Amino acid sequence: MASTLTDRLSRVVKTMRGQARITESNVQEMLREVRMALLEADVALPVVRDFIARVKDKALGAEVAGSLTPGQALVGIVNRELAATMGDGVADINLAAQPPAVILMAGLQGAGKTTTTAKLARHLIDKRKKKVLTVSADVYRPAAIEQLKTVTKQAGAEWFPSTATDQPLDIVRAALDHAKRHYFDVLLVDTAGRLAIDEALMKEIAELHAALNPVETLFVVDAMQGQDAINTAKAFKEALPLTGIVLTKMDGDSRGGAALSVRQVTGAPIKFAGTSEKIDGLEVFDAQRHAGRVLGMGDIVALVEEVQKGVDIAAAQKLADKVKSGDGFDLNDFLMQISQMKKMGGLSGLIDKLPTQLTGGKTPNVGPADMDRAERDVRRMEGIICSMTPLERRKPELIKATRKRRIAAGAGVQVQEVNRLLNQFEQMQGMMKKMKGGGLMKMMKRMGGMKLPGGPR
Repeated sequence: MASTLTDRLSRVVKTMRGQARITESNVQEMLREVRMALLEADVALPVVRDFIARVKDKALGAEVAGSLTPGQALVGIVNRELAATMGDGVADINLAAQPPAVILMAGLQGAGKTTTTAKLARHLIDKRKKKVLTVSADVYRPAAIEQLKTVTKQAGAEWFPSTATDQPLDIVRAALDHAKRHYFDVLLVDTAGRLAIDEALMKEIAELHAALNPVETLFVVDAMQGQDAINTAKAFKEALPLTGIVLTKMDGDSRGGAALSVRQVTGAPIKFAGTSEKIDGLEVFDAQRHAGRVLGMGDIVALVEEVQKGVDIAAAQKLADKVKSGDGFDLNDFLMQISQMKKMGGLSGLIDKLPTQLTGGKTPNVGPADMDRAERDVRRMEGIICSMTPLERRKPELIKATRKRRIAAGAGVQVQEVNRLLNQFEQMQGMMKKMKGGGLMKMMKRMGGMKLPGGPR
């Protein structure tokens, strides 16, 4: 959804240059592009109609303030309405209850409920400093019980045992009693999913809800579901008083329509979004920030958070001091830079959060295949450096033909790959040398006088 909508809106902004105000005709042109982008993103037709009507109502006759063009003003209106459609602001988890606060996880099989349960446990432990217990009431899929046990351990929470021979109601009552007696703050209940909506599933989950009286009933939905998400959301809304939505697989190759459709249909706020397969790959959903990402404005706040979370500030300062003092930039430092980038979510995680202003004014034309290749190259570089001895990393000039063959064999690559890495390292080493003393300013001045590719001639 992001790339399509961004590209279409960029074209509209260009075609509306020079026009003094927003009119019926130029609004129609822009809304046609928005409508097509939303439908291609698998947003439900009733949601698209309502959205377009709201944008048209707000846009018609709107004055173009200051230095804004009509196109830019329209993008601003679309941005605000996108955020409103997804639920203005942030709606974090509600834990205002006598402990243990019970959170019921609902959704279809394959939506990612079990993994999301563990991710939510990790979030509550890290961000809210809570003592968390998880339990699986999915007696129809024994593998789900074992999966929850495994991912709960990774999350650092505690797991309450259950078996396929137990009754779901008995399991949750026993887990609730255990949570009370052992002073847990939160009990997360992973319920059974089905491949499709059926009466047995809805009846069972309604009974569990009645027995537990949860403070939160979260509907877990796959962001790649598209139009099907509407039918699923309606069925769960009728069976349960949903308090929030968790969108999973937001990092996948999805068109993203579920984010707009499900919120509108259920009336429940989107509370979390799954951003990766890692156990900490769950973030509190911020409608304003997500709308900005959809429109190519990036998510600089999320990027800064990733940097703060992933970068070792002490190590970065140590490297800066080392460069400043004139000590050589070696392969250990190069390896550290690669490691820091991986901690921040890799190349794809960083590019996704960059505004299109920093990527040539449009969505980066980097497909999944290109990104996979780039990520593989980074892993290969890491493998090559790790195949070197400590002495070779400190003194790369020692690496001649014999050593190159040994390193290549150890990393499972060709000698040419080792040569390529050493060339890249030498380029970075040369740049670091220029940063010594006042060299950085000189280098920047020289770069300022260079004609950049694609820039003005």
